[in-house]
Amino acid sequence: MLSELFNALTFCAGYNTAVVMLGASVLGIGTGVIGTFSVLRGQALISDAVSHASLPGIGLGFLIALAVTGDGRNIVILVLGAGVSGGIGIFVVQWITRQTRLTEDAAIGTVLSVFFGVGIVLMSHIQTLPSGGQAGLDSFLLGSTATMTTGEATTIAAATLTVTSLAILSLKEFAIVCFDPEHAATLGLSVQRYDLFMTGLLLAIVAIGLKTVGLILIIALVIIPPVAARFWTNRLDRMVLVSGFFGGLSCYLGSAVSAVIPHMPTGALIVLISGHIFMMSLCVGTRRGMLGHLRRSRNFRSRVAIRQGLITISLGRELELRNKRKLSSLGYLEPNGKLTRAGAQKVQETIADLELWNQYLMDFPDQALGTVEWGSRPITDVLPEDLVVELRARLPLSNRNSTP
Repeated sequence: MLSELFNALTFCAGYNTAVVMLGASVLGIGTGVIGTFSVLRGQALISDAVSHASLPGIGLGFLIALAVTGDGRNIVILVLGAGVSGGIGIFVVQWITRQTRLTEDAAIGTVLSVFFGVGIVLMSHIQTLPSGGQAGLDSFLLGSTATMTTGEATTIAAATLTVTSLAILSLKEFAIVCFDPEHAATLGLSVQRYDLFMTGLLLAIVAIGLKTVGLILIIALVIIPPVAARFWTNRLDRMVLVSGFFGGLSCYLGSAVSAVIPHMPTGALIVLISGHIFMMSLCVGTRRGMLGHLRRSRNFRSRVAIRQGLITISLGRELELRNKRKLSSLGYLEPNGKLTRAGAQKVQETIADLELWNQYLMDFPDQALGTVEWGSRPITDVLPEDLVVELRARLPLSNRNSTP
């Protein structure tokens, strides 16, 4: 089995398998990119409503394709049906939210359950038809790449690339709308229109991904990669890249395992791998991960200890042993406990910096109390240069010469 998995991972398991894996990987990249904006706008659960509301569209699409072409498993018609049905679901959610006192989560729960129930009824009806029943539609519930043809994989990849390209081209506008909609309105951007555009892209990517991941688990592929990416960066452009990478990696590995074990649902495998990526990011993410948090906390305590030690020396008080060791390791103290030249200069800089922080507290108390790094870092690293110059000018004359 390991040799078969290696062949699949290196695209040596056959042409059809390689094309399917590439199509699934492109889909993962697309869901990661589109999902980033949904998560940042606080609309992650909308994807759940879209996915469940698409089931009636799949059933109706099957019946329409069966009547028109004689084959109900036409991927294009099924995806279009899912998209239309999901769009109606979103419209109903928004209508309920606007016209009633129900919250959005209550509206989403109502819509997804009703639409899913209608879809199950349609699936049961399709199963009774003499034209092959609902064979092939099960993959839209749990996802499957084992039965995916090269044409279907190519269609999914092309549609995903189109949707993802539209999102990337609108990245600047999406960033403004996501983080500061009021500012976006002052710039002449229609927040409602861009919200609708983002929702449309989400609707499209969910409909496209139903064949690969399944409507029950597609929400995970839309939400987990951007949430995992959030542990690694605070910048939107990097978050989009990392989220797309995580989504693509999840689909690549999941489809490879599915190729080796065809009876395993692809959607579940992809989500399990995505969940492992999330747990890894939670633990070792450089920005918001647990190890990153511990490292920042340690660095913060170290900075505070150094500054407190230097201030203690300036006041002529006795240092604690651990602070002596810390300052000695930095070259600020001699073995006999006296300040070195660098240590004396550092004490002077620290006192001058503390005076500026105190001046900031007196002149701008509201802003100072809201500054998380107040007094723990040099003021020039936290505040704008022009504000530091203004604070220095406000210092008493006796203290101005000592400021850095």
